[in-house]
Amino acid sequence: MDTNFDEKRDGFQALRFDGEALELLDQRRLPAEESWLRITEVEGVSAAIADLVVRGAPAIGIAAAYGAVIAARQRGNDLDGWQHDMQRLALARPTAVNLVWAVERMRARVARAGRLDPDDLTREAFAIHRADIEANRAMAVAGSERIEPGSGVLTHCNTGSLATGGIGTALGIVMEGVRRGRVAHVYADETRPWLQGSRLTAWELARNGVDFQVIVEGAAAALMATGKVQWVITGADRIAANGDVANKIGTYNLAVLARHHGVKMMVAAPSSTLDPATASGQGIAIEQRDAVEIWRAAGLGAQPAGFAAWNPVFDVTPAALIDCIVTERGAFQPPYDFSRR
Repeated sequence: MDTNFDEKRDGFQALRFDGEALELLDQRRLPAEESWLRITEVEGVSAAIADLVVRGAPAIGIAAAYGAVIAARQRGNDLDGWQHDMQRLALARPTAVNLVWAVERMRARVARAGRLDPDDLTREAFAIHRADIEANRAMAVAGSERIEPGSGVLTHCNTGSLATGGIGTALGIVMEGVRRGRVAHVYADETRPWLQGSRLTAWELARNGVDFQVIVEGAAAALMATGKVQWVITGADRIAANGDVANKIGTYNLAVLARHHGVKMMVAAPSSTLDPATASGQGIAIEQRDAVEIWRAAGLGAQPAGFAAWNPVFDVTPAALIDCIVTERGAFQPPYDFSRR
């Protein structure tokens, strides 16, 4: 089945589904190695999401939709067993609202059919994937039009083809901005502790021949002070009804620094990331990950004896610090009201 993917416009595919198995580009191994995993069991999909084989809110949702198809093929007529699988999938990453959104959409499809139909679920999963590709294209245009020609842009984490079904959210805007001559130079925040910026975003930018430099997170303030950055552009894992944004840890830091230095802040995400049921960022559950990840980023195999760490994977940026939020519906300015998705 065709997802209407066009490599010239949409970058590349980091996840593929042939109706039987989900193939994922293992992001833990980039940029040193391009390794693909072939997953034929729903437990493997849940593990891939939890272990960051696939990451980025839109990509997680797409992977979960394909996981629902795999589960249906495994379960046959066992609807209760399939529902149990869906619950496990939904809990694989608690902060990314796209995950639950995709699972609930697949559940609704089954409810309408009254039975498990893998072929019907496959069509739904492809529709979710196709819609994300189209949303990425729309966001790229809407967001890039906000950028003044010749601008410098600072990104955080990874929001390109590795994190979505298409060209990307924030990085898709950057790519379109480069094509239009609006973005002259890109700075990629390294993004600790998993280094998604220096490993993944840098890999995507280099792959596309974009002029960029990686910076350590502690250099962001000094960089902004030089006047070389006009926009900070990030993605989002959840956007509350009032416009508060949960995104990769460190986003809040950049928003505060940007406001101080007169740099504009843009957040890009598909409408499936909007969470109208959550009034503000105070209601967003923040995922805490194993502290050992911090020590591994320092080249250590384990957490040193007697050492402790606090390792939230996301933070919440208040809506008041965000100049515009871009979805496939266009660019929104404050005050934000996403009480309806």
